[in-house]
Amino acid sequence: MKKINVLIVAAMLFMGANFVNAQTKVAHINTQDLIEAMPEMKAAQSQLEKLQKTYDTEIKAMVKELEAKMNQYDSEAASKTQEENKKRVEEVQGMQNNIAAYRQQALQDLQKKEQDLFQPIFDKAKTTIQKVARAQGFQYVLDSTTGGGVLLADGKDLLADVKKELGI
Repeated sequence: MKKINVLIVAAMLFMGANFVNAQTKVAHINTQDLIEAMPEMKAAQSQLEKLQKTYDTEIKAMVKELEAKMNQYDSEAASKTQEENKKRVEEVQGMQNNIAAYRQQALQDLQKKEQDLFQPIFDKAKTTIQKVARAQGFQYVLDSTTGGGVLLADGKDLLADVKKELGI
């Protein structure tokens, strides 16, 4: 009787283990590699770099103008009245504040533009990963990007299949 109970329990455990294995299919993909390989990402990065260079050029021109004005005011300070020098200092401080405000606005604009450019790319990658995973019967896809939380990635790597689906 004891042997029959042990056999029944062993059979149930064996069947349960097979049922769990048959139900769960796990794959992994390095999303960072996928996104970096997408042509849209390269175009977005290029567009962002161009905008950043534009802002840098404008800021450098503003700083150059400020430095020229400061040098001019320094050289003329002895021949001007105290009131004129005070106004000039206020003007220089206003220019410095304008440059700082412009830098801050440029940074915010760049961050917004980055979000606007990258979000559709991330969404496209996610949608394509889901499409490929569902077509191949995977219930879970883990991100195997370094720091992505995957400790073991022995499942199928979908990177090649997703790249193929994207035409990369």
